[in-house]
Amino acid sequence: MLWNQLGLQESYSPVMTQLTYFHDHSLLILTLIVTMISYATVSLLLNKFSSRTTLEAQEIETVWTILPAIILLFLALPSLRLLYLMDEINDSFLTTKVVGHQWYWSYEYSDFKNIEFDSYMIPTSSMSIGDYRLLEVDNRLIIPLNTEVRFMITAADVIHSWTIPSMGVKVDAVPGRLNQLSIFCIKPGVYYGQCSEICGANHSFMPISMEVINLKFFNKWILSFSSFKFSLKKM
Repeated sequence: MLWNQLGLQESYSPVMTQLTYFHDHSLLILTLIVTMISYATVSLLLNKFSSRTTLEAQEIETVWTILPAIILLFLALPSLRLLYLMDEINDSFLTTKVVGHQWYWSYEYSDFKNIEFDSYMIPTSSMSIGDYRLLEVDNRLIIPLNTEVRFMITAADVIHSWTIPSMGVKVDAVPGRLNQLSIFCIKPGVYYGQCSEICGANHSFMPISMEVINLKFFNKWILSFSSFKFSLKKM
């Protein structure tokens, strides 16, 4: 284990960046609280001459009643702001539907006709050099860079959870219900995730692999995928 593996994954979306800031903000406050309480506890245990006025002082009781309320405000206000930011859905360039199955994912590009595919995990015996075990799939989800993408997420059988940590994304896929979120990725690359809901025997074998590419290459991929589907239908 490396030291840089002790924290959160590196953020590649504005939402994840804000989540990382809030995590560090909360951790700083918790560290101060633990330090103060530990110091006060050790002082009282080691001091044999603790005066009765110190243990029963009205001023101290007032402070430790008001101070936690102020600390909660410092935690609640950034948290509420972040919750509203995560729930906000802006005008999206692209809409993608995600369907969870036992035990694979299906993707559908709702803005285009007949562009949908299933995404299965690649078995260990079929992996190539450099692939990540239990994370590689046969068909990656492709989205454009620096573009607002809306995801509609549901399930076909049981409850799943579509999760990509580096994007700050974790949404339940519930049968008969559509949940939505938006992703704005700021760096091209391949990002991995897994189902975070215990959905059955093969729960750990339905990974998520999302590839973020330039908008120009994304348009070419859409055109090539559409022509490939069209040629298959003619055959």
